[in-house]
Order: sequence, then structure tokens, then C-alpha cells
Amino acid sequence: MLLALIAIVIGLCLITWSASCFVNGAASIAHSLGMSPMLVGLTIVAFGTSAPEILISGVAAWQDAPALAIGNAVGSNIANIALVLGLTALIVPLCSQRSNIQLELNILLGATILAGILLADQYLGRLDGILLFTGLIICLYLFKCSSKNASQPSTEIVSMGRLRSLFWLVTGLTLLILSSRLLVWGAIDIAVRLGVSELIIGLTVVAIGTSIPELATSIISVLRNQHDMAIGNVVGSNIFNLLAVMSLPGLIQPSAIAITSLWRDYGLLLLLTVALIANFRIRNGNSINRPVGGLLLLVYVGYLALLYTNVN
Repeated sequence: MLLALIAIVIGLCLITWSASCFVNGAASIAHSLGMSPMLVGLTIVAFGTSAPEILISGVAAWQDAPALAIGNAVGSNIANIALVLGLTALIVPLCSQRSNIQLELNILLGATILAGILLADQYLGRLDGILLFTGLIICLYLFKCSSKNASQPSTEIVSMGRLRSLFWLVTGLTLLILSSRLLVWGAIDIAVRLGVSELIIGLTVVAIGTSIPELATSIISVLRNQHDMAIGNVVGSNIFNLLAVMSLPGLIQPSAIAITSLWRDYGLLLLLTVALIANFRIRNGNSINRPVGGLLLLVYVGYLALLYTNVN
């Protein structure tokens, strides 16, 4: 048990650091090949912040733990909205001025609805995985089209030589794979010993752990008065989680989904997504104030209490 806890902590630390290395290396290479800063931010960096979820879900599916993989994808999106945006808004109220945020929010809503339709039969199969991955390709195309009309870059790209960029790209990806395997092993071991389902572990321990990069990025962004980046980070990450992360267990290890999870977990995700979009459309300046942030945090705490109250 202690060894499994240590494995999870080490895995989470390595995942956070290696994801940063991977993002910097990949972004530098992509920029040197002629990709615009906006496009790099919407693709490479967005993928990088979701890399922990992607690797963990892939590894979990390979190790016959598809429930953990699905729980990781859904739980990470719940954590990103309720925990990351909630806590960030409590520190500094969020106010986005980006004109194309509505496009990204509409894409997020579409991806959430698509995932719900595919999960409605309580089974995530290979066809579902293909449809989700196809949705990801369409989203990347829409991002590319929207970036052509953007005048401001969405992210700062660390400039480094080709050889150094390649080194950090390979190093980051290798450590991501190794640390993901370590974390999945620890999570499965704890689930077995405590009699907790892999789905619950994925929805909570793993989901919170893999949302650490988004939380750190959002807090640092608002402290630097980069509110657009904080909001875009969460929205972009949630899109990737639904279309890239969720597709992996379907493609690798198709599995059934409990009806309670469908209504409780996906239901909350859909509710939070709709509430987030409604908040941006109703409030002037696309803002999330402290009361809303506090409410999001309360919802998340209540959700965690509900999960572990009904464990047995």
C-alpha cells in the first residue's frame, strides 16, 4: 500500500515535469518548421497539457483497466471546470476578452454532447473511439482556420536549437510513458487493496493528479494577468480529453460503462459544461467572479463526498 502511494506521488511529479519538457521541445520544433504561435498553442501546447491523461488512459487500457481510463477522461474534465477554474477564480476573478472564445466553447459543448451520445448505450467500442478521434481531427482543422484570423499569439514559445528541442521532446515523451505506467500500477494496486473500483480511482486520485498541469498553468496565467490563457487552457484541455483521451480505451480495450457512472459522472460533466458556457454568455466581459468560483469548488467537494460515500 505504502509502495503504491509512493509510486503515485513519484509518477505525478514526473508526469508534470516531463509534460513541460515535451511541450517545450515539441513547440520549439513546430515553430522552427513554420507553424504560427497561435496554431502551436492550439495544438502542441493543448496536447501537452492533456499528455498525462492521454498516456495514462492508453497505459490503463493496455493493462486491462479501461474503467480507470474512462474515469480519468471524465474526471479530469470535471476537475478542470470545478476545481481548476473555481480555485483560479477565487484567487483572481477571470475575465476573457478573446473574441473567438465562443467558437472554442461551442466546440467543447459539441464534443461533450458527442461523447454523451456514444456513451448512452453503456458501451465504449472501437467505432466510438474512431468517431471521437475523427472529431479531434475536425477540431484541429477548425482551430487552424480560426488561428488565421487571430492577431495575437496564444502562447509564448521557448526558443531553442533543433538538437536540444529534439532531446527534450524525446526525453519528455519517454518519461511520460514510464511515469504513466508507474502511476497506473499504483492506482490499480490501491483500488484492489481498498476494494474501490478502478473507475472511482480514475475519477478522483488520477483525475486530480493529471489536472495539476492545468491548475498550475491557470494560476500562473492569472497572476501574470493572462486571463485568456487560463480559460483557453481549460477549454482546450477538456476538448482534447473528450476526443483524444476518451477515444483510447475504445480503440484499445472496448468496455461496458456502468449506468450509475453515466448519469452521475457524465451528467455532472454535461451540467458543468453547459453552466460554464451559460455563464460566459450571460455575464459581460466573459467573466467568472469569486462567488461563481466558490460555487464551482463547493460542487466539486460535494461530488468527491458523494463518490466516496457510496464506495461500499
